[in-house]
Amino acid sequence: MICKPNTAFRQVLKTLVATAAMTASLAFTQASAESNEPDVAIGWTTWGDAEVVSKMAAIILQQGMGKDVELTLADISVQYRGVADGDLDAMLMSWQPLTHKSYMERYADTLVDLGPLYEGADLGLVVPNYVPESELKSIADLAKPSVREQLGGQIQGIGANSGIMGMTQTAMADYGLDYEILTGTGPKMAMEIGKAFDENRWIVATGWHPHWKFAKYDLRYLDDPKGVYGGAESVHAIVHKGFEQRQPEIVAFLRRMNLSVSEVEELMAQARETSHRDAIYAWIENNTDRVQYWMTGEE
Repeated sequence: MICKPNTAFRQVLKTLVATAAMTASLAFTQASAESNEPDVAIGWTTWGDAEVVSKMAAIILQQGMGKDVELTLADISVQYRGVADGDLDAMLMSWQPLTHKSYMERYADTLVDLGPLYEGADLGLVVPNYVPESELKSIADLAKPSVREQLGGQIQGIGANSGIMGMTQTAMADYGLDYEILTGTGPKMAMEIGKAFDENRWIVATGWHPHWKFAKYDLRYLDDPKGVYGGAESVHAIVHKGFEQRQPEIVAFLRRMNLSVSEVEELMAQARETSHRDAIYAWIENNTDRVQYWMTGEE
C-alpha cells in the first residue's frame, strides 16, 4: 500500500483541487466503510520507468484524490492476465503497438486501452560505445565469430515473458544467431552493464528508452536492418473492462496523465539520487498545473 499523505503534499495540492478532493474523500470514506477492497489495484514491474510512473500515479490518486491504492509487483505477463481476469484493475506499462501486441490481442475482450502515458519510447539491443563500430554496428554483426567470442556467446536480457525478450528470440532466428539469452530483472540487466563498464568488457543487452542507464553509461543501439524491434513505441495505461463504470474518476485521471520520455528519464535519475517518493514530490511541486488538470480536467 502507498504511504499516508504528508503535509507537504497536501499543501501543494489543496489550493488546486479543494472541492474535488473533498468530494473524492467523502466517496472514499463511504466506500471504505462498505468494503476492505482498494479503490484501485495497479500492477507494476521492476523496470525503472514502470516503477516511477506507477508510484507517481498511486501517490497522486491517494494523496491528491483520496483514493485507496494498492500496488502489486508482478511479472509483465502476470499483470496482463491479472488485469484481464479482474484480479488487478490497471497497469501502466503496456508497450504498443509492437512490443506487447501478443498480450493485447490475447486479452482484447477484457482490456480497455486508456491511451498513451508517454510516447517516443524505443527498444533494441545495446552495447557500450567503446565497442568499435567497425566490428559491431549492426545486429547482423553478432554473427561474426570474433564478435561472438568477445561477447561470450551471451546476450543479457530481462524477464523471460517481457515483449523485448520475445523480440530478441525473433532476432536470433531472423539474423541466424546462436546466443544464449540470459534472463533476469531490469536491475540485474543494468547491474551487468555496469560491471562490463568497470572492466572495459564487451557486453550486449536488451535496452529501451526511457531508462536511466543511458544517462549513466555511454551506450548505443545496434542497427536493426530487419526491423525486428520496430520503431517508436508508446506506453499506455490499460484497465479491466468494466472498471470505468466502477471508478470513473480514476479512469479519467489515467486518461489525462501524460509525460514526455525526457521527463520520465529525469524522474528515474532523481529517484536514484534520492528516492522515488522525493523525486515524485519534487516533480509535482514544479508541475502543479498539470497535476491539477490530470485530477480534475480543468486547465
